Amino acid sequence: MILVTGGAGFIGANFVLDWLVLRDELVINLDKLTYAGNPETLQSLQGDARHTLVQGDIGDSALVTQLLAQHQPRAVVNFAAESHVDRSIQGPGEFIQTNIVGTFNLLESVRGYWSNLPVDRKDAFRFLHVSTDEVYGSLKKADPAFTETSHIEPNSPYSASKAASDHLVRAWHHTYGLPVVTTNCSNNYGPYHFPEKLIPLMIVNALGGKPLPVYGDGQQIRDWLYVKDHCSAIRRVLEAGRVGEVYNVGGWNEKANLEIVHTVCALLDELRPSADGNPYKNQITYVTDRPGHDRRYAIDASKLERELGWKPAETFESGIRKTVQWYLDNPDWVANVQSGVYREWVEKQYSEIK
Repeated sequence: MILVTGGAGFIGANFVLDWLVLRDELVINLDKLTYAGNPETLQSLQGDARHTLVQGDIGDSALVTQLLAQHQPRAVVNFAAESHVDRSIQGPGEFIQTNIVGTFNLLESVRGYWSNLPVDRKDAFRFLHVSTDEVYGSLKKADPAFTETSHIEPNSPYSASKAASDHLVRAWHHTYGLPVVTTNCSNNYGPYHFPEKLIPLMIVNALGGKPLPVYGDGQQIRDWLYVKDHCSAIRRVLEAGRVGEVYNVGGWNEKANLEIVHTVCALLDELRPSADGNPYKNQITYVTDRPGHDRRYAIDASKLERELGWKPAETFESGIRKTVQWYLDNPDWVANVQSGVYREWVEKQYSEIK
């Protein structure tokens, strides 16, 4: 039995789905089910006795304590987080509450549970904390990629809140002995991605005949990681990662945002040509860059490969084709997540587009 928090979100849901394909170990899935937590993503698990979805907050100590006592998990995998930079700029309070206060409450609940386990189960227990490369700050073009010993220099309310949560996890290990492992991943993409992030937003807007908003000059560079590769890395770290260690998870795919948009447009031209015959790239519209936009992230994932033998299975070319095809094949899922709240947010965020 494992407890997964945030398991109805993009990465968490992919992890749960893959976990139950690959093994029969039960999953208790705790998710607050905010706008980005989508039970429809887990629809294939309805009636599956191996999966239980519980709506709740990691900051609810009574609920978490009850779930731990009732189900006795051997591990907790913590995906639960507010995770969108733009939203953190508009409303940082929710990010502080969930990512810092929520992580603190979760750690305390888990510490209480773990401290009372029998010695053998106590030694085998793991708390795996899923974090981001954004805690490291921004790189210049010629700088080496982030390693696990890079300075923590967050630049947005989101990344600052995640950096704080990483520090809490580290402190609970060094002070209390809680057996933790932390992973810091690069930009994920793939199926079930909420369409506020770059790749799904471009796909959805392109198909809808809407502008494709690109911040600034579009030359912000990110390392891109296919979500199922990320999930396989987390499984490997949970299985064999050294207690107290940090592992960077990356796809070895540094790409500028504008290149990503052009790639998506070219794939859509091939797989679902527009009715008017015009290339989708004609819909690209440049918008004012967001405040404090980090210029470049890059992940050095060699420690994970060296120590645990993990490396991504997908190239960017194979992963992005699978992703675009998934969105074309699942229009109902896309339509159902585009609620009025989502539309209002997009209209506000990109209000300069007419």
